[in-house]
Amino acid sequence: RYVVLTTKHHEGFTNWGSPVSWNWNSVDTGPHRDLVGELGEALRESNLRYGLYHSLMEWFNPLYLADKQSDFKNQSFVLKKTMPELYDLVLKYKPDLIWSDGDWEAPDSYWNSTCFLAWLYNDSPVKDTVVVNDRWGRGCSCRHGGFYNCEDKYKPGTLLDHKWEMCSSLDKLSWGYRSNMSLDEVMDESSMIEELVQTVSLGGNYLINVGPTKEGVIVPIFQERLLALGRWLDTNGEAIYESQPWRVQVENTTDTVWYTCKGPVVFAIFLLWPRDNVLHLSSPVPCTDTQVTLLGFAGTLEWQKQPGEGMLITLPHLPPSPLPPQAGWAVKLEGVK
Repeated sequence: RYVVLTTKHHEGFTNWGSPVSWNWNSVDTGPHRDLVGELGEALRESNLRYGLYHSLMEWFNPLYLADKQSDFKNQSFVLKKTMPELYDLVLKYKPDLIWSDGDWEAPDSYWNSTCFLAWLYNDSPVKDTVVVNDRWGRGCSCRHGGFYNCEDKYKPGTLLDHKWEMCSSLDKLSWGYRSNMSLDEVMDESSMIEELVQTVSLGGNYLINVGPTKEGVIVPIFQERLLALGRWLDTNGEAIYESQPWRVQVENTTDTVWYTCKGPVVFAIFLLWPRDNVLHLSSPVPCTDTQVTLLGFAGTLEWQKQPGEGMLITLPHLPPSPLPPQAGWAVKLEGVK
């Protein structure tokens, strides 16, 4: 469980008192606060991991533009701005994760990425705990890194042999806040749950973005969506947190049932409630001692072996409601293969 804060985006404004960003940082101007430090303290009090997003490049920095003009044969911007800031962030805030971005215009040799990462993993104060993503130079994505991002809103569609992360945004059209955003441009609860379930079933982590207002406020519609996802996880988090991909990731007959596991325990997460209240699972192989429970529901569920292979699980009846039911439920299967 982790939170990633944008310490600096492509425009160059830093959310801490960067010593190489004079008067263009959150301590010298704006809120006059060290936002990176304050959020870090709050997260660690809540036992959450702390990740720092940092853009290697800056759209308007004259040093960067001059290096770009030289076809990145000069490194003035990297030596005077990018690297000092990265070292400062690590030494000052000791992050659990570094989420690098803004790398695509230049090779890793320009950014000095390998030198920085060698220091990070061998000599830095977080060398034994830190993880990094894969955006450290042109052509690095999906090839190098502690975990892969590959591209924004990446969905591999299959189980990868390397840890990865799906980074999505509640605003379908933007990563930053838009005052003209309309309701139909915001992800709904069922879409968030579907993305989360599919991502975790395929071995990924789910990082969901919200863009705060210029005052630093997370607007009510984003709050509502995040709290709804939190409520869903309060009930179904056992099937998500610390889980691993199972031998089968998704039912062959449908894309609405996804699997995770914890050791011998298997979780089947179904995104649509069956009309007859009977859940058909073809992948698990039950035995006489198999026990089935529905997360958030007391007691065990009745099941029977399905003709051929798999099992039929009798679900509790949903009480009638004028509102559509939530999206996503998880059954816990103990004693299946």
